Amino acid sequence: MTPELIFYILIGLIIVKFAFDTILNANNAKHFNDKIPQALEGIYNDEEYLKSQAYKKENYKFSLLTSSFSIIITVLFFLFDGFAFVDSIARNISENTILITLLFFGIIFFASDILNTPLAYYKTFVIEEKYGFNKSTIKTFILDKIKGWFMMILLGGGILALLTWFYQITTVNFWLYAWGLIAFFTIFMNLFYSKIIVPIFNKQTPLEDGELKTEIDNFGKKVGFKLNNVFVIDGSKRSSKANAYFSGFGAQKRVTLYDTLINDLDIKEIVAVLAHEIGHYKKNHIIYNLTLSLILTGFTFYILSLLIGNEMLSQALGVETTSFHIGLIAFGILYSPISEITSLLMNILSRKFEYQADDYAKFHYNSDALISALKKLSKNSLSNLTPSNLYVKINYSHPTLLARILNLKK
Repeated sequence: MTPELIFYILIGLIIVKFAFDTILNANNAKHFNDKIPQALEGIYNDEEYLKSQAYKKENYKFSLLTSSFSIIITVLFFLFDGFAFVDSIARNISENTILITLLFFGIIFFASDILNTPLAYYKTFVIEEKYGFNKSTIKTFILDKIKGWFMMILLGGGILALLTWFYQITTVNFWLYAWGLIAFFTIFMNLFYSKIIVPIFNKQTPLEDGELKTEIDNFGKKVGFKLNNVFVIDGSKRSSKANAYFSGFGAQKRVTLYDTLINDLDIKEIVAVLAHEIGHYKKNHIIYNLTLSLILTGFTFYILSLLIGNEMLSQALGVETTSFHIGLIAFGILYSPISEITSLLMNILSRKFEYQADDYAKFHYNSDALISALKKLSKNSLSNLTPSNLYVKINYSHPTLLARILNLKK
């Protein structure tokens, strides 16, 4: 295999992925006007349904525009030896391998982010604003961007520097050290993400005493689940869309409710959503997902270690010197078909877990309250009630609203 052939394989994989996603999205868009299933009737009135259709269509067109812009920039970057150009800039600044790697990815990241910022601005302040979802201000948007850059430099840069150093000093056993590093980071983030990262972007406060807290406490006692850490997050500072999530495990487990969720749902509906989240914990879904994620990470790093030293990967992208950072780019693209397959399998498992968590809420609390909550959340976010089956199988980590309601009514 020659560097030229590898180059065309890389380009081919990128284009095929774009074409597949475009066809899949177009097929899904054909179902936007489908009749709402009988089990979901009443969620929208006629005016609300027209609004939801308009929202879906506008997002589809915008997604098509952004993905087309991205593929054009990417292909041009490949054709005009963009990676070699960035590599030469990094090498002119430093001779240190770790610094070269950091500069290389830093230049690409910031250039990409700057190009995409106008699109993100339009998405937030035009589309989301138009349909009443955006609550963010320009100041918040800019501060989020700066904070995101800071986190990328600190965490992303730190991990990348260590990975490069591991490769320098170990080579053959690089994947074991890399796996250990990412495993430690993943477990640490699972335990302390809500305590360390979330406060940088959002304010979290313990749920105040009152009827809701009493109902939650009573449910926790009923199922033998300590709920000492229930927090409310100010999600409304950015969007009117509601959410809730469970994080951590052991002594670090906590439930986080968006303030928008508390505003949109009544007490029984909120506790039903909470029961669903507790179901994930009781069924050990967090541990299963974490374990599978770590296994896949180890597999990925092992495959990377077999290919990263191949000089043809660097030469395929116009760089004569075998480089860790260039090889990483090439590997990421070559590995993408496997990544798509593992993502598909993880989505299948995730949908199964969602059914199990729904069943837990049904048997231990109230199925009608959960159904009502799911309907309200779908309505308030103008969710797509009629996605194509193929789109769901490939992209959905959760079952459709229809599938969840039919399961809950069994």
